[in-house]
Amino acid sequence: MNPWFGWGLAAAAVASGWFGYGWPGLALAFSVIVFWLLIQFNRSVRVMRDAAASPVGSVPSAVMLHSKLRVGLPMLQIVTLTKSLGRHVAGTPETWAWADASGAELRIVFDQGRCANWALTRPAE
Repeated sequence: MNPWFGWGLAAAAVASGWFGYGWPGLALAFSVIVFWLLIQFNRSVRVMRDAAASPVGSVPSAVMLHSKLRVGLPMLQIVTLTKSLGRHVAGTPETWAWADASGAELRIVFDQGRCANWALTRPAE
């Protein structure tokens, strides 16, 4: 979700709660916002816990991961797909790599936390 859209929804909930029901509406709006933030935090923690249980930079199939990628995919969704934290390759541009048992490696370049481009390299036969 676009952060501006999320903050706009939160502001609309606060404004409609205040103008519609006063203090109780404001309390309900803040409760809904905090609940939404807790759901997002819980999702992030669950993804990181699952990723911590597997080796760094390892995926079952780099080719299958390559087929699921698209430009603009957030890093959290990529970690969800791989179930592994990537191996940090370069800082500028921010590049992370995942490899499979056959030696195929997928390098993903991130721009502001989103997938900008990627390259799949396969081992020589």
